Amino acid sequence: MFRSVRKLQSCVRPSCHGGVVSSVGLSFRFRGLHASCTISRLRVQCVTPRCSSNSLVRTGLKLQSPWLNVGGRRWYSLPPHEKVALPALSPTMQTGTIARWEKKEGDKINEGDIIAEVETDKATVGFESLEECYLAKILVPEGTRDLPLGSIICITVDKPEDVDAFKNYKLDSVAGAPAAPSPTAASSLHTPGSSYPPHMKITLPALSPTMTVGTVQRWEKKVGEKLNEGDLLAEIETDKATIGFEVQEEGYLAKILVSEGTRDVPLGAPLCILVERESDIAAFADYKEMVDIKPASVPTPPQVAVVPPTVAQAAPTPAASAPPEPTGRIFISPLAKKLAAEKGIDLRQVKGTGPEGRITKKDVESFVPAPVAEAGIPPPVAVPTGTFTDIPISNIRRVIAQRLVQSKQTIPHYCLTIDIHMGAVLQMREELNEVLKSENIKLSVNDFIIKASALACLKVPEANSSWMDTAIRQHHVVDVSVAVSTDAGLITPIVFNAHVKGLATISKDVFALATKARDGKLQPQEYQGGTFTISNLGMYGIKNFSAIINPPQACILAVGSSEERLIPADNEKGFDVASIMQVTLSSDHRVVDGAVGAQWLSEFRKLLERPNTMLL
Repeated sequence: MFRSVRKLQSCVRPSCHGGVVSSVGLSFRFRGLHASCTISRLRVQCVTPRCSSNSLVRTGLKLQSPWLNVGGRRWYSLPPHEKVALPALSPTMQTGTIARWEKKEGDKINEGDIIAEVETDKATVGFESLEECYLAKILVPEGTRDLPLGSIICITVDKPEDVDAFKNYKLDSVAGAPAAPSPTAASSLHTPGSSYPPHMKITLPALSPTMTVGTVQRWEKKVGEKLNEGDLLAEIETDKATIGFEVQEEGYLAKILVSEGTRDVPLGAPLCILVERESDIAAFADYKEMVDIKPASVPTPPQVAVVPPTVAQAAPTPAASAPPEPTGRIFISPLAKKLAAEKGIDLRQVKGTGPEGRITKKDVESFVPAPVAEAGIPPPVAVPTGTFTDIPISNIRRVIAQRLVQSKQTIPHYCLTIDIHMGAVLQMREELNEVLKSENIKLSVNDFIIKASALACLKVPEANSSWMDTAIRQHHVVDVSVAVSTDAGLITPIVFNAHVKGLATISKDVFALATKARDGKLQPQEYQGGTFTISNLGMYGIKNFSAIINPPQACILAVGSSEERLIPADNEKGFDVASIMQVTLSSDHRVVDGAVGAQWLSEFRKLLERPNTMLL
């Protein structure tokens, strides 16, 4: 026993000092060595980078790091912890810059808290925590540029008393860790010994910072087609919107592993296989990937016996025979869907000529309705089965629900309502639209509201702030989020720098963003962020309502419709008719006090009742 100790001590190089490794009845002490030992058949292999393994072969010990395993038990040199790696915050992100740490060492991190702001190749995005923990060590200081994906940026622990153990933890202890693989390519080579030619598995990337699963809405390429860098490969529904997934490599699409309509595909799951040579496509005809993904399915409701009403059987009329209605989901391009809605065409009667029977714009334009049945013969009545229909929840709808619940449960809302005379705005809008008629631009009342909101935020910066848990951040620019209703749910594209833009520019921006939102073509950088939100239901005749705050913003303005009212006036009749609009400001009481919210509404009303002051 002691002989083994002396041999071990004599063969350890001076650069391998450190650590304490102990077990029952046996104790070895080295200074500063972050390694440990496993007794295994009296053979030793040193895995410490700075130690010569050949000199320890006879000592009967095997060095491993960072834990000791003797008799089936482990002793950790550090408490249980998690190394947080830099994630892909945009589809094309390869490196990132730590712009700012939002948490300090020792701070508690709640689920959904922003840990740091990371500058990607698209925008500066908040990196949120997915679990509760404590920040034990920051390994990458603020301002560090060109940080590769997968780099360890910080250490988190579950217990606050474990934070001090990482006080002297150094980044070089994790240096040399293998670089993270590309987020879209699982492997650029085939497995050694595999019968398949060289190929690449394309995996599902993170198309938004909060995305955890996605739905493959539509494949834009078919098996066998050539792919060029930048080609649109598929459309993926994320938790925010439907986004086009572009391929980053040239090659040929050899196999599609996830069919259209497959829901809740986890990040990193293989989507398809690419090959370099067209001749290799046939080798993957029968290729199968074991992926734990289930296609979308609607839960079957319990069937209730329904007695259909008796309908008189009419003589069959060949001219009135309708085409069979398709069952299941109808695949249609956004442009074709919009065109069909404008023409009032029933999509169930249109036969698609695109891939997988997809309805295209050409199909809608060339559609000829079926002849109408002869008069006097009532059309057959469709009898519903069961007592209800379960509609699957989309990823967007699920995230909207989570965010709304989080906002109402964690933010102390309060609301303030004010009446605004809109006569001056309506008159100026009419005059400016005459000037802009040649440019095919038509200003809306909402454009004036966006501009006035942005200027009011400059005058009352408390309303243009965000609650960051450890600080209140006042923004120096006003990026107005405008709520847009789509078939998939509510989304808030952003008019950036609204405080410096003119009314015509705001009008064009809003029109372009709303169109892209309804077509599902918004990019993440177009709806992530914002410092103030406007929700306008006035076009539906809603007089007033209270909106839910969009965290981490502090305020949201709910805009109602304008209505004609009689108001007192100093004239012969004693009254006048005015167009009055009601607006309600919902504020986060942690950031905006009641008096401050009232001050913002006062400035907002002044700007709309005297719109020429927006030019000052």
